[in-house]
Amino acid sequence: MTARSATRTLITAAGTALASLVLAACGNGSSGAGRSPGVSAAPEALSHVHGLGVDPADGRVYVATHDGLYTVAEGQKPRLVGDRKDDFMGFTVTGKSTFVASGHGAPGSGRPGNLGLIETKDAGRTWTSRSLSGEADFHSLDSAKGTVYGYESGRIRVSTDLKNWDDRATLEALDLAVSPAGDKLLATTAEGVVISTDSGRTFGKGSGQVQAFLSWPAENSLFGIDVSGKLSSSADGGKTWKELTTVPGGQPQALTAVNADHILAATMTGVYESRDGGKTFTELAPLAS
Repeated sequence: MTARSATRTLITAAGTALASLVLAACGNGSSGAGRSPGVSAAPEALSHVHGLGVDPADGRVYVATHDGLYTVAEGQKPRLVGDRKDDFMGFTVTGKSTFVASGHGAPGSGRPGNLGLIETKDAGRTWTSRSLSGEADFHSLDSAKGTVYGYESGRIRVSTDLKNWDDRATLEALDLAVSPAGDKLLATTAEGVVISTDSGRTFGKGSGQVQAFLSWPAENSLFGIDVSGKLSSSADGGKTWKELTTVPGGQPQALTAVNADHILAATMTGVYESRDGGKTFTELAPLAS
């Protein structure tokens, strides 16, 4: 096999694996089939995870799932936040006790199948619809410098006020990450991590290093996790990567780095936390098999 053929085979395999992650995320769709209406007690193990975050107000870890938003802590059962059992798809922390999210209303809730963009200012206890209710389902959200970046139906959408949106590039991606300075936007694709320097209007070619999820907490500390759960870091904005470790549990579901040392990752078996820059991980909560 030539070097070119070997590279093509690798990219094809990575693309297939990335596509399976996209289908898994979309497969938890808006119908809510199989779920009972109303509110139930917090489970022993969480369902499919779509997002992770830490509230800077108190350091609590939040897990956005197919069946609501939960807080988790080592040695404790997951706790449902508020009384919404919505399917939280896109999710990100934007400030103290302030989060934005998207997804699907729970069956019987009276909320729309596509929630658009919703916001909480009391750490998830109550939510307010900000825009695109009934229209949009963001599968990835990130923010920097007061601007929110979302990925919805194959396109990048950007808002500075949570109400009005500017539609930008179209591409097949799984996750977004914006630089802390707000001057670069990354997306994970089957061809590798692609970079935009014009706020998502255009993207360059993929780096060849395929990542599933990204998180960019500091200018020189970008983290990525690939389709097999291998965690890597980049000090040059995603151009080159250094492999750190493999997070327990295989295929990833979400990644959030709070800073260069504090990293959260969800895989097929649980939600894990590192306090040493990704060298070691501790399980915060198991995931239902």
